[in-house]
Amino acid sequence: MKRRLILIALITMLIGCGGAEYKTPDLGGLYSKAARRSHDQGNAVIVIPGILGSKLRDGDSGQLVWGAFEKSTADPESPEGARLVAIPMEMGAPLSELTDNVHSDGALDKVKVTLFGLPIELNAYVNILSTLGAGGYLDQSIASNDLNNIDYGDDHFTCFQFAYDWRLDNVENAKRLNAFIEEKRAYILEEYKKRGMAKDDVKFDIVAHSMGGLVTRYFLRYGSNDLPEDGSVPEVTWDGAKYVDKVIIIGTPNAGAVGAVENLFVGRDFGPFLPKYEPAVIGTMPSLYQQLPRSRHRAILDENREVVDILDADLWVQNGWGLADPNQAHVLEWLLPDVSDPKERREIAIDHLRKSMKRGKQFQEALDQPATPPERLQLFLLAGDAIPTGSAVTINSTKEHFEVTDYQPGDGTVTRYSALMDERTGGTWTPYLQSPIKWSNVQFLFSDHLGLTKDPGFSDNVLYILLEQPVD
Repeated sequence: MKRRLILIALITMLIGCGGAEYKTPDLGGLYSKAARRSHDQGNAVIVIPGILGSKLRDGDSGQLVWGAFEKSTADPESPEGARLVAIPMEMGAPLSELTDNVHSDGALDKVKVTLFGLPIELNAYVNILSTLGAGGYLDQSIASNDLNNIDYGDDHFTCFQFAYDWRLDNVENAKRLNAFIEEKRAYILEEYKKRGMAKDDVKFDIVAHSMGGLVTRYFLRYGSNDLPEDGSVPEVTWDGAKYVDKVIIIGTPNAGAVGAVENLFVGRDFGPFLPKYEPAVIGTMPSLYQQLPRSRHRAILDENREVVDILDADLWVQNGWGLADPNQAHVLEWLLPDVSDPKERREIAIDHLRKSMKRGKQFQEALDQPATPPERLQLFLLAGDAIPTGSAVTINSTKEHFEVTDYQPGDGTVTRYSALMDERTGGTWTPYLQSPIKWSNVQFLFSDHLGLTKDPGFSDNVLYILLEQPVD
């Protein structure tokens, strides 16, 4: 009889649990007190978006280059628009000198799309900005959301957005991050002085999404130092870490993403009725090559399932991939209007391809070498592992045969193993994670790549790490 009663009680409890309503935390009640604490008791926070996550604007005309799909936005399917979107190319010139007048213009909080004359707004980084009160950001469209119930007070001056030109080399953006932090550090110290606060140093916490995590990781390891001109791997100095206590990396492709291969092969199409970004336009952007998967992880295979070195520029030239695709000759004519000879335009494009490939390989090697971070620095990872995500592609001499052939758990864009930088992938499996990144803590969420920042688990854990978790 006693056993029967216990069994009935257990069944009742399980039925009750199965029908229980899913609850979300009261973030305002949990964290408002900590968020309103005195500015001299906590670190400043920097939010860093990923690729496509910053608006881009032309400094000459004021035209929006990226950030909305409207008539006034640069059209990549026109010669003028393609030149605005692409990075300039010049034979023999280093990537660092290939700049234009396009500049970042704030984090992309929303994407504006106009279809059939009707404006549509899609949330992009609105949730992460709201969670952290970055720049005093408040979005009225989610005023009922718990994120807006966090009270940072009326004098919130220590949270910033680092918007950057995501087309550029990640090393170049790491240098800019270094300058940004030094600028904000001087600003905060001056504010302390004005307010009579007894604090003579500033530390930062960084929250970085997607490719922003690659920029952050390079900055932490090397500060404002460039990669050596001879192509070697630099010594890890942790020059950037002196400014930072905690880093939260969200869905970063630390081991690359097969989507980068696809974009460089066939371009980027954002959907019906929206303009296509041709592979020759995307192929001018050094950052894409730095997100290519590692060959050692067996992510790129030929038709015989043999590993392909995707950072071998000769292979791209021989097979006519990306910038070397003969079918992109009309796009090269748009991008290089002052060069009349098609053969010379192709030579310039291949030169740009080789420079980008070389830089991409060196950047990956700089991030991949194992190095123990300073004792005070904490590295946290939030990643998705509930959505089948492309993990390997099969290609051969014709891009028509490009195909995603393997999938692993991830967030739909970045696999779990890539976020972790799990070196067991493609090699010998061992029971415990093998990674050159010394994670302080790892948490998994069950959302897609951009949806990770909308997850209540994201907001709750990020706020705890930043506002309440002690620094060892």
